[in-house]
Amino acid sequence: MKKPPGEEPKDALTVTPPKKWAAGVPAVVHALEYSLEQTSVGKTGVDLLTMNQVGGIDCPGCAWADPAPGHRHRNEYCENGAKHINDEATGRRVTDDFFRRHSVTDLSGRSDMWLNHQGRLTRPMVKRPACDHYEPISWSDAFGLLADELNSLASPDEAVFYTSGRASNEAAFVLQLFARAFGTNNLPDCSNMCHESSGFALHETLGTGKGTVSLHDLHHADLIFLVGQNPGTNHPRQLSALEQAKLNGARVIAVNTLPEAGLLRFKNPQKARGVIGHGVQIADRFVHIRAGGDLALFQGLNRLLLEAEDARPGQVLDHEFIRSHTSGFEAFAEHARTIGWQDVRAATGLTRDQIAKLRDDVLRSERVIVCWAMGVTQHKHGVPTIREIVNFLMLRGNLGRAGAGACPVRGHSNVQGDRTMGIWEQMPDAFLDALREEFGFDPPRAHGLDSVNTIRAMREGRIKAFLGLAGNFVRAAPDSAVTEDAMRTCRLTAHISTKLNRSHTVCGETALILPTLGRTERDFQAGGEQFVTVENSMSEVHTSHGRLKPASNLLLSEVAILCRLARRTLGGEVAVPWEEFEGDYGAIRDRISRIVPGLHDFNRRVARPGGIRLPNPVNEGVFPTPAGKALFTRNAWEMPEVPRGHLLLQTLRSHDQWNTIPYTPNDRYRGIHGSRRVVLVNPDDLTELGLSEGAHVDLVGVWTDATERRAEDFEVVPYPTTRGSAAAYYPETQILVPLDSVADTSNQPTSKGVVVRLEPVAAGAAQG
Repeated sequence: MKKPPGEEPKDALTVTPPKKWAAGVPAVVHALEYSLEQTSVGKTGVDLLTMNQVGGIDCPGCAWADPAPGHRHRNEYCENGAKHINDEATGRRVTDDFFRRHSVTDLSGRSDMWLNHQGRLTRPMVKRPACDHYEPISWSDAFGLLADELNSLASPDEAVFYTSGRASNEAAFVLQLFARAFGTNNLPDCSNMCHESSGFALHETLGTGKGTVSLHDLHHADLIFLVGQNPGTNHPRQLSALEQAKLNGARVIAVNTLPEAGLLRFKNPQKARGVIGHGVQIADRFVHIRAGGDLALFQGLNRLLLEAEDARPGQVLDHEFIRSHTSGFEAFAEHARTIGWQDVRAATGLTRDQIAKLRDDVLRSERVIVCWAMGVTQHKHGVPTIREIVNFLMLRGNLGRAGAGACPVRGHSNVQGDRTMGIWEQMPDAFLDALREEFGFDPPRAHGLDSVNTIRAMREGRIKAFLGLAGNFVRAAPDSAVTEDAMRTCRLTAHISTKLNRSHTVCGETALILPTLGRTERDFQAGGEQFVTVENSMSEVHTSHGRLKPASNLLLSEVAILCRLARRTLGGEVAVPWEEFEGDYGAIRDRISRIVPGLHDFNRRVARPGGIRLPNPVNEGVFPTPAGKALFTRNAWEMPEVPRGHLLLQTLRSHDQWNTIPYTPNDRYRGIHGSRRVVLVNPDDLTELGLSEGAHVDLVGVWTDATERRAEDFEVVPYPTTRGSAAAYYPETQILVPLDSVADTSNQPTSKGVVVRLEPVAAGAAQG
């Protein structure tokens, strides 16, 4: 095993042509290389051979669904999943001596990659007021310190309880129960920053915030749209599902601002054609759209479908579905016919003829699925865009039947399960009523703070205590400088974590690091060895069993930490059996079964191979909207406004990265090696801006306030982005996303629609 790096790696950029295919043998090689750098051959084998298997470890990475039991490959994981699970299983350790050698000031200047590479946290640590070093603290004293701080608040609403998708269902349920028993709905989560627009749009139009399709549906669709997503990097196992769909005769339309390798061709390393053959072409049609143009694309497509119905009455639209299951069609259709083709062209960069070819693909298809991700949701008009996608699906009855539907692809393992368990600042009264009946206290009813409003409240001094369950809040959040300054106003910040990250270096007056078991590790409690459950993007809830020895004998599970903190904070104020919950997670699932619809008899049913698929009312022909039907909507045409001489920047992840943490400075699918401080720009835009390949520039954000947001010293790389757009890596460019630049309705940060100018850096000032 290699030693953790002692110094920050120096940027040394080399650029090669972007790949035209994803996965293949190189994916296997890179996965094994990284895994074996982190941990032993034996642990790597245990992790990979049990990963995503029945009774094994659920991948802590993305939320893509597993094939049915009996249909899973022995190696049911992707390159990024293998890296992610072995990054957690690393043999590197962060010890007391590490914190003696490195002050908080020192750590705050380190890169995300360097912090992650130091290894697993091993014991509770505290940074006390006016100190610049973390020091050891006992678990008892840590709980006492945090409980005393919470109980000293003038109001429970001065505390915030943040959750990342890495948390299990059991931990998420316990956290929201603790927060509400304490007296607040301040429960921001990572979904606020990635798919909140999906939830709001789907709730409004369909009455449920979740996708409607299964893996089986995807395999048997006739036509699949992939809109604003990059499965090759962000959810690679989706490529296997798309491969199966293609072999079954499906066509795929990729809509993206960048020609991503995974959207072009997939060489499945588990099959001969992926090892020695050419693999499978994924996209039959690549729609090279302008950033933020997806709303206009579907408006134009919907207009063409209405006009096709005019030409062939009764042969294009599904009038029975529209009449029986929807409302608002006439008003929608009247509005859709007013969408101007000049506006569609301006927003998308596409001609009417190009969009007509998509219409023809639709007309040849009986079963259509639309998949989308953050390339859609992280725009100001993300909610209307998804509403327009729902309009498109409803026109031909592509909801609630096999092989068709809406598929928001979530990028973190249990982010959907967190919401099912009650991690939302706006949970409906039915859920809160069920908590009251089960536990005998009346949960608060006023809506709490989401992630953006949490930062605003901290900045204004209204939040005194921040508790984070997993995740890396300050790097995932927008407006990095504002977020960090806001976090430092807290009296106490505490993070339940497996590894060191940037959030541990941005401290309140007092700061706690509470180290926890990873999902890969065995979890023994008073009631014996425990397992946890998670929910994937397709509403399937299943078990995850840790297999490895814990990284330290001082680690506690997420559930144990939360239950002990709740007991210390609340005492006997509420009739919640925290000690029983800690000793037996089955006791938690028993209570969940009486509160969450669809999880009745939870313990017995989840133990079955494949677990439980939660019911989706849409697939039963039920639309729980106020009207009792699915809702057609009228969505005003919108496109981002970009001044002359500026570009619209989208933040994105590299291939060698998961969430906020890069594993290496490489992105081989895009041909970027040795540096992350690059900005990808269309060559014609570079000519117009007077910039050359390799030029060093500052990215300067342009927003309505007077604040200058600047990401310094990025190297220009010509890349086939659409004209007028640029791309750069997250989280380095989160500093450019204004806190107040949010999606309408959902309040989600607009990380895919940042207006920037590229300001050349003097040769002597460039850091190289």
